[in-house]
Amino acid sequence: MPSLDIATVRSAFPALSSGFLYADNAGGSQCLADAVTRISDYLLNTNVQLGADYVVSQKSTSRVASGAEAAKELFNADSVGEIAFGSSATMLVANLARAMEKDVQEGDEVIITGEHEANVGPWKRLAARRGAIIKLWLPSQIAASPNNPYAVSLQLEDLLPLITAKTRLIAFTACSNILGSVVPVKEIVHAAREKARKFGAPKFEVAVDCVAYAPHRRIDVKDWDIDYCVFSVYKVYGPHASALYVRASALTSSLSSLAHHFLSVDAKPYKLQPGGPGYEIVYGCTAEQGGEGVQIVGDEHEGLSRVPTVSFVVAGERPIRSKDVVKAFDEKGDIGIRYGHFYAYTLVDTLQPKLDVDDAVVRISFVHYNTVQEVETIIRVLDEVLA
Repeated sequence: MPSLDIATVRSAFPALSSGFLYADNAGGSQCLADAVTRISDYLLNTNVQLGADYVVSQKSTSRVASGAEAAKELFNADSVGEIAFGSSATMLVANLARAMEKDVQEGDEVIITGEHEANVGPWKRLAARRGAIIKLWLPSQIAASPNNPYAVSLQLEDLLPLITAKTRLIAFTACSNILGSVVPVKEIVHAAREKARKFGAPKFEVAVDCVAYAPHRRIDVKDWDIDYCVFSVYKVYGPHASALYVRASALTSSLSSLAHHFLSVDAKPYKLQPGGPGYEIVYGCTAEQGGEGVQIVGDEHEGLSRVPTVSFVVAGERPIRSKDVVKAFDEKGDIGIRYGHFYAYTLVDTLQPKLDVDDAVVRISFVHYNTVQEVETIIRVLDEVLA
């Protein structure tokens, strides 16, 4: 397998020529020049309504359709009919929960995690509206790191006891945007479905949040055997948009339409796109890609079980607030990292020893365009902060 040419990769991102070191990539990556070019070209040359017979509309329709094709490949979905677009993962999951409203009954159980509120909040609100029951699948201590109380991860043995005959949905992250740990989705889903079948659950579905996963690993909704999946295009070098996969059978049997009443959309993703997505943004998604102690929050060990998103706290005899660690980086200039809970509020709030949820953790995140020298710069500044 050929090695990645970092210089070539970086040349595709004009923002990187500024010299600023972007290390807040888990919050949003830089955008490919090709994506911006396509958005501009669409608005300047094909900005018309879709579906008409005239030539410009035909070209516009084809361009927007190519965005769904690109997302279909990234999900490994069967059809573009299983793909919906929206402005953010938060909005898409909120739409999904609204569309599922009539299919969730009082007493149904929904299992969620504490990470990424985009895939948590909509289900909590749906449960409140329908009288369903929320259960929390929380991370637990990693056996290999007994001396670090913040070394936690989602573990299958904690999930299975939560599943009963009333379990309607499990919604979890494929990769934590705080812990950086990768969840074995296929193994989790297989075991969960077996447990639900054993209990005779009438309808059991799985929603996976891949917002923190997509920049680092390939999504495969078919191999995982899941019903719903979401990721943010702007975290994989594209424009500010997100894409949602809905299994064809779930689209017809579990969801009601959010679209205009006169549209026939039983088997179409328009059910989840009231008003339609931003056409130019969807086309832009087709762009081609290339004494003190630091306690890691999540799995401390390197390997395929985690991605290069590292969250940590400075604890021990000389603790440093996460805000002050980031401030030291800010004073150096031209380095972007952040602190906070990063919408994983419940996860951070349940860690022990207790953290100030507003100060929370320092998070540093790298992607393919970051260089070894940039990583070394981050480490050098961190060493200075801790000195």
